[in-house]
Amino acid sequence: MLPDTFHSFAGALNMVNRLHGKSLTALLALGALAPLAQAADAPVLNTGSTAWMITAAVLVLFMCLPGLALFYGGLVRAKNMLSLFTQCFGIAGVVGVLWVIYGYSMVVDTSNMVEGQVSFNSFVGGLSRAFLAGMTPDSLVGDIPEGVFVTFQMTF
Repeated sequence: MLPDTFHSFAGALNMVNRLHGKSLTALLALGALAPLAQAADAPVLNTGSTAWMITAAVLVLFMCLPGLALFYGGLVRAKNMLSLFTQCFGIAGVVGVLWVIYGYSMVVDTSNMVEGQVSFNSFVGGLSRAFLAGMTPDSLVGDIPEGVFVTFQMTF
């Protein structure tokens, strides 16, 4: 009689384990989907990311302006060095102004893009953000201020 009792108990335990395993799996699946149903939190300013983006923008500017000017200055005679420095810094200034006027808008504006349709606006954005229209001191891109993002992107 003992073996039959053992087998029936083992069978019942096996059935409980299977039901428990299935319910646990279903519970875990529902728990994994719960964050998807929640509303996304509003972006919050991250001071560490902001500081790093400013540092990276300054490092890239140091690489481009004096670094590139010194590199090209080494390729010309000494009497042409000042002219080359002036050209490098002048071009950087003009590019910075053009970036603010229309470059940033053409990069980030997606208002005229249509899904599934390839057109000029699929590659180049519109001009609705020209002169940094719509940018406020409180506007964020991810978790950094948009002004820092504009400056960082301009350095490249």
